[in-house]
Amino acid sequence: MQTATIKIKGMTCMGCVNSIKTVLKNLPGIAQLEVTLDPAQAVVQFDPASTNPDQLKAAIIDAGFDVTE
Repeated sequence: MQTATIKIKGMTCMGCVNSIKTVLKNLPGIAQLEVTLDPAQAVVQFDPASTNPDQLKAAIIDAGFDVTE
């Protein structure tokens, strides 16, 4: 398992947090997931054979949020 911490811009409420959780949970290989409003980030433990950080970021962007480095 690998862990990625992704900083997210555009989250303003718990509804945003829940939206991102839902999108990431639907990806293959997600083992553990924590999305927080403050700090605005997602910490994702995933199987690198099933997904990668770029796919995680793309899913967040597709949900309407921005990812910062």
